[in-house]
Amino acid sequence: MSRFWPSSLLAQVMVAVAAALLVAQLVSVALLYRAGEERRESAILAAAAFQLVSGAEQAAREGPQIRPRRQGRDAREAQAVPGGLPRRLRYITTTEPPVDGSDANGEGVREARLRSALLDEGVEPHQVAVTVRRAGDDPALNAFAERRPRFNRRQGWRDRRLYVASIQREPDGRWETARVLEPRRRQGTPTGLIFQTLVTFAVLIAVLFFVIRRITRPLARLTERVSDFSREPGRVVQLEETGPADTRRLIAAHNAMEARIAAQLDEKDVMLGAIGHDLKTPLAALRVRIESVEDEAQRAKMAASIEDITATLDDILTLSRVGRAEMGVETADLGALALGVAAEFEDLGEPVEIADPPRIVARIQVTWIKRALRNLVSNAVRYGGNARISLFEQSNCAVLRVEDDGQGIDPARIADMLEPFTRGESSRNRATGGAGLGLTLARAITEQHGGELVLSNRHEAGQTTGLRAEIRLPL
Repeated sequence: MSRFWPSSLLAQVMVAVAAALLVAQLVSVALLYRAGEERRESAILAAAAFQLVSGAEQAAREGPQIRPRRQGRDAREAQAVPGGLPRRLRYITTTEPPVDGSDANGEGVREARLRSALLDEGVEPHQVAVTVRRAGDDPALNAFAERRPRFNRRQGWRDRRLYVASIQREPDGRWETARVLEPRRRQGTPTGLIFQTLVTFAVLIAVLFFVIRRITRPLARLTERVSDFSREPGRVVQLEETGPADTRRLIAAHNAMEARIAAQLDEKDVMLGAIGHDLKTPLAALRVRIESVEDEAQRAKMAASIEDITATLDDILTLSRVGRAEMGVETADLGALALGVAAEFEDLGEPVEIADPPRIVARIQVTWIKRALRNLVSNAVRYGGNARISLFEQSNCAVLRVEDDGQGIDPARIADMLEPFTRGESSRNRATGGAGLGLTLARAITEQHGGELVLSNRHEAGQTTGLRAEIRLPL
């Protein structure tokens, strides 16, 4: 389900609001349709009440005699009157109720409406019964249709709903019954209601789109600025404070935070530069002074310690400058870069191999990527005894892979190995343990290029056969 859900805030809010509006509109349409049906039924029952009252009055005026009627007159009446029924079917009297209890399921509401309509006409009946049936299922209407072929040929009357309303004015009195055919619905009514709903929905969505976009546009700019600042923390850009009050306060807080972070980074660079200068100067002086030590073994140990301190200090200063240096990005062939790094180690007699790499061009800071690759090769030689370099393209990324034949790393410690001052073994000897900054520096350089550094163990026949380190750079 999450695959089909939009990712942006604007799209998610619009989808949620559109769904809520659509449900609200459908509920509104359903309520309007139901109210219309209730009004329609109330009008039919009011017509039935009128027929009961007027039919009784007319029967009282005419008396009990039955006058012969011509077939044509019945047919003309059936076409002329509302409901499409002749007068002799619109009002009849019987000794038994034409509506039995089994035929009037759930008619309490209709009976109450009919009683209310009769009370408005000044008639207070003793009993009221109402049922709704298919016109083709009404015995009286079927009998009339059999005697009147002209009426029987009228199309669609059998499928229309027929309201049969009966009242008994006095206890044990005769039952008066009125029949009303449900009027045909006007053409286009559902279509008009649907069209009105769609127009209302479209107008609301359009208005909400502009309102929500006004809210989310500053957030989108803020998100883009945060992403840019994470890549270039040295470049400060003050965003314009726009949008609602809450969004403006958020942008103002970000501007203040960005300025403060940039100031702290500048202070850190100044402090680290001062530390580097203040430490390297006495280290150089100390390096000169140890030349006066007569014991050659002690002199060599002291010189190695000074070189270890100097190298560690260089790594710390380099790590602090990643992402802050003014070194420009250039287009470079990664294959040629890998060959150059391998040649440097081969000149030193180190067991480093590289197959003929393909030509893969990328926009990189050449000096930094060389430094990262050197660190990986150096670690492979130091801990694995050898290094194999390869280059290939995978998933739109250039992959610089370095493999060794050592013992690998405990899987539980792989993530920790990328943290500063974490070493593969506890020795503080730089030749074996190092300062623990090589992988950290390689990861920082890779992430500065928008890529990632991946460490994993190699396995053959269920045994760990070495470590694999990959610099993945997006192309």
